[in-house]
Amino acid sequence: MRYKTLGGTGLLVSELCLGTMTFGSGDGIWAHMGRLDQSAADGIVARALDAGINFIDTADVYSEGLSEEITGRAMVNSGRKRSDVVLATKAYGMVGPGPNDRGASRGHIMDAVKASLKRLGTDYIDLYQIHALDQVTPIEETLRALDDLVRQGHVRYVGVSNWSAWTIMKALGLADRHGWTRPATLQAYYTIAGRDLEREIVPLLEAEKLGLMVWSPLAGGLLSGKYDRDGNGPPGARRANFDFPPVDKERAFASIEVMREIAQAHGVSVARIALAFVLHQRFVMSVIIGAKTNEQLDDNLAATEVVLSAEELARLDAVSALPREYPGWMIERQSAARLPQPQG
Repeated sequence: MRYKTLGGTGLLVSELCLGTMTFGSGDGIWAHMGRLDQSAADGIVARALDAGINFIDTADVYSEGLSEEITGRAMVNSGRKRSDVVLATKAYGMVGPGPNDRGASRGHIMDAVKASLKRLGTDYIDLYQIHALDQVTPIEETLRALDDLVRQGHVRYVGVSNWSAWTIMKALGLADRHGWTRPATLQAYYTIAGRDLEREIVPLLEAEKLGLMVWSPLAGGLLSGKYDRDGNGPPGARRANFDFPPVDKERAFASIEVMREIAQAHGVSVARIALAFVLHQRFVMSVIIGAKTNEQLDDNLAATEVVLSAEELARLDAVSALPREYPGWMIERQSAARLPQPQG
């Protein structure tokens, strides 16, 4: 297991992060997730920590709060010191019937963090993330509330999730201007079949030294190699009931065909190649993996051992390349004469 800094901070996190969306159950989409009880979650957490993972991610909406409760107890049951685990959670989604039981307002953030601390059974949260872009609350209000949580000691670092490039940059500018705690991370969707981040967000992350946490690196299981082009997969598979995240199926299955060939050459699963592709990207800090069984977890953990050659990476890059889009192609054209030319 390799470790990277949490964005531009000095905190080290494992290149794989254990996601806990499979912990617990509930109504709606939570009825189609892992439905792991405390005993099963204890085993998953202990196995992940033994493998070198020191980073765990959850959210207050996962299984309607039950995921946080199970995660907190699993950490205690593992016997590890609290300081050995970098614990991340998120707030924004609906957690009650009231109009202010969601969002990124100061009011909701202050209520949400107290509830998360209680469910997790901890005195502090290492990384507290705003789970979505609140288009009602001013960014200044959200940032000031997060800064207060850091100053109060409830939270150590802050991050955002599913934000656009311009709003992240605005947040960074406001934080720098006012001396508030700077967001250190972005949690976002990125896979070989969904590389949209590379257009605007990746250059921003690299320029501003934010850490990228990748969610759903297997596109909700689609890139596991267990689905056919008609969407048929294993019995009880999540995508059969919850077809998310949206994916360009043609590009996805073209990528799967190439990954299958590479997987066979390495003697590994297609899922390992999909994870390895993401892990090989220089801008990725940590990849969030979720597992229903120890076998799934072990296969995901083994992705860190897969070394893709330059030729294999080039094949994967070519088959999954994004369509050219304005203004990118115009910037490329107009910058060509000014960029350093390769030496012959």
